[in-house]
Amino acid sequence: MNYDSNILKLKRLGIDTQREYFVYMRSDCHICISEGFEALTRVEVTVKGKTIIATLNVLHSELLQHGEASLSESAWRASGAKEGDTIAFAHLQPVHSMSYVRSKMYGNKLNDESCQSIISDIAEGKYSNIELAAFVTACAGKNLDAIEIAGLTKAMVAVGKKMDWGKDIVVDKHCVGGLPGNRTTPIVVSIIAAAGLTIPKTSSRAITSPAGTADTMETMTPVNLSLAEIKKVVKQEGGCIVWGGAVELSPADDVLIKIEKALNIDSEGQMIASVLSKKVAAGSSHVIIDIPVGKTAKVRSESDAKHLEFYFHRVAQEIGLNIKVLITDGSQPVGRGIGPSLEALDVLAVFRQINNRPLDLEERAILIAGELLEMADEVTSGNGHAMAKRLLQSGIAWKKFQAICEAQGGFREPVLGNLQHEVLARNSGQVFEIDNRRLAKVAKLSGAPSRPGAGVLMHCKIGQRMIAGEPMFTLYAETSGELNYAKDYLEKEFNEIIKLS
Repeated sequence: MNYDSNILKLKRLGIDTQREYFVYMRSDCHICISEGFEALTRVEVTVKGKTIIATLNVLHSELLQHGEASLSESAWRASGAKEGDTIAFAHLQPVHSMSYVRSKMYGNKLNDESCQSIISDIAEGKYSNIELAAFVTACAGKNLDAIEIAGLTKAMVAVGKKMDWGKDIVVDKHCVGGLPGNRTTPIVVSIIAAAGLTIPKTSSRAITSPAGTADTMETMTPVNLSLAEIKKVVKQEGGCIVWGGAVELSPADDVLIKIEKALNIDSEGQMIASVLSKKVAAGSSHVIIDIPVGKTAKVRSESDAKHLEFYFHRVAQEIGLNIKVLITDGSQPVGRGIGPSLEALDVLAVFRQINNRPLDLEERAILIAGELLEMADEVTSGNGHAMAKRLLQSGIAWKKFQAICEAQGGFREPVLGNLQHEVLARNSGQVFEIDNRRLAKVAKLSGAPSRPGAGVLMHCKIGQRMIAGEPMFTLYAETSGELNYAKDYLEKEFNEIIKLS
């Protein structure tokens, strides 16, 4: 193709579109007119021999002069472009793998070839948000069988980077989520690394929750480490707790997670593929999967948990991964804090063994760590719990956590939002039900996770006796607007969040 008539000069406008690539052109640009480009057209753009696929936005203003174009900040980084470089344009050829997505929409099965084609195209940025949403929706619910999930898992691993630790046993853990405050990972990683095992933990940021493990850890230490930095930390300390999205272990999954977040759905099959692909990519061999079950958790019933357990085992068998599934109590939040800094303070309270530490968080972490120790044959069956408890309560795990943080860039204390609002019991009675989802929404409305110091601090648990006027929980926020959003929601939903008998 002759690019001479399809070339513009780049000007930087500084527009943030997160991971999505956009290109900006004037509405009267000769390229737009001659090529028939319209707003939201997907186009190939080439800068200095590097081609990426971007979505076109058309400007009806003087932000750009004649002969100029611009890119979103993510596209500048991906293309390696600099202001003043020339940029060439071409029509995007039809994406062949969309035929497999359409076939799936009509109820047909995906095979390994179609999974590989779809995931490869997603990783290369060939899918628009509409096409990504179509794929996520086609796979939602129980629309994927074990073979399809295994195919997606293998495809996700194939298009990303993979770590190799040169060891037969590398352990990891994952919780399927839906339970506020369930921040066991920093504790488990520290116990396991203190025991001499290797646990390279790559964690996610929040998708639909008020905090992900990476969000919580980031209040205490850097988590955006490169692959080389992760390897250095793990070699030195035996473990790490970092954001997986920074190292592209499963880049297609990171794209799909954005769409799932926008749609506020968690596809069962894609969730399994997401979890297991990242474990394989991180070089893990033995993994604990925690499935909390509760009326307002992500998994609502024992039968649903057993269904998930079957698929986790079936897919893990297909990809050569050793896993054990734990089905745990998901009836209420774990610990006291909901939100990055609040959850971090819970973790630190457990490490420091302070008197009023959240014992439910401690016991859950010891359970998972003990199971991992036994899976890795570090102790004989039945003795893992005792070893994990000793490593935590003796302070050895706390020292290891500090060492991991220092290796990742230094430890710092979490900071809470400066605005607070106590929510008081309106009646006396015993707490018999806590709504995880509504509490999570309160924390998000108060600003979590984008405001690390925002969230909810719980003062009660199921079974506890409350007296009218006694604090049930405290809201933390960093801005008055967000605090008011949360308070407005509370006025409407107060009686559904914590129920007293």
